[in-house]
Amino acid sequence: MGSFTAPRPMKVSSTTNTSSTISGFILLGFPCSREGQLLLFGLFSVLYLLTLMGNGSIICAVRWDQRLHTPMYILLSNFSFLEIWYVTSTVPNMLANFLSDTKVISFSGCFLQFYFFFSLGSTECFFLAIMAFDRYLAICRPLHYPTIMTGRLCASLVVSCWVLGFLWFPVPIIVISQMSFCGSRIIDHFLCDPSPLLALTCARAPVMEFFWMILSSLLLFIPFFCIMGSYTLVLRAVLRAPSAAGRRKAFSTCGSHLAVVSLFYGSVMVMYLSPTSEHESGMQKMVTLFYSVGTPLINPVIYSLRNKDMKCALQKFLGI
Repeated sequence: MGSFTAPRPMKVSSTTNTSSTISGFILLGFPCSREGQLLLFGLFSVLYLLTLMGNGSIICAVRWDQRLHTPMYILLSNFSFLEIWYVTSTVPNMLANFLSDTKVISFSGCFLQFYFFFSLGSTECFFLAIMAFDRYLAICRPLHYPTIMTGRLCASLVVSCWVLGFLWFPVPIIVISQMSFCGSRIIDHFLCDPSPLLALTCARAPVMEFFWMILSSLLLFIPFFCIMGSYTLVLRAVLRAPSAAGRRKAFSTCGSHLAVVSLFYGSVMVMYLSPTSEHESGMQKMVTLFYSVGTPLINPVIYSLRNKDMKCALQKFLGI
């Protein structure tokens, strides 16, 4: 995991050329009446608990069902573990924000959330790529699959995803944290995101904006092209399969992963690879909400409904 030093309090310059030090930002979240805030608190509390239960059930099912001790399901259980932490990087603070009158997040808390949210999101991109690679080996190289995708290689791939994910963004995040912020400390979002943070800096930082765009583009496109390449080869192999039952089984195991990839990458690319100035704050919130809260909630449903072995293991674990 990449190291991250909590930055010093933010210096805010006023229009009268005086400066003052403040201890945090104000996250507007979803402005509405007090009753509306309580309703949102209840709704997101339920969604958060369902996400923890869904992903936790997959982890437990893989752990306790010997039939699922294969690379495909080991990767899936690690992915579910990642999803738990991914949603935890935003939702608990969001819930506290619904009940808060001031809606203040500390400066160090804001940038720690910034770091963990993007590091976990980066790790998810790499996980989706190695899961696609695993399906490519299983379907296109079935005879060599047991000797290639060993337990040692699987563990190495999992560790590599976590290390790469947490080393991808610390440098630009630390640089942004050292910038001077002028005027308002209000962030019109429910989390600390680069676009509203950079909008609060005293002067535009085109070099940092360009550097952030390059890092984001590389992070998204390198795993995405690996995923598309793997599934292009998988599709070609499946279409050549003589057995209709074999084709259905291959499509079933790959279809769930492709659905997850489409949901995650579709929303993230809309958010970060188009000019941020074109997005209204409401759209930014909804798209971010979808890939940060919606996809971790939906993923266990997709994987369990489309996978017979996982469905049976979950039924056994839950005693249904």
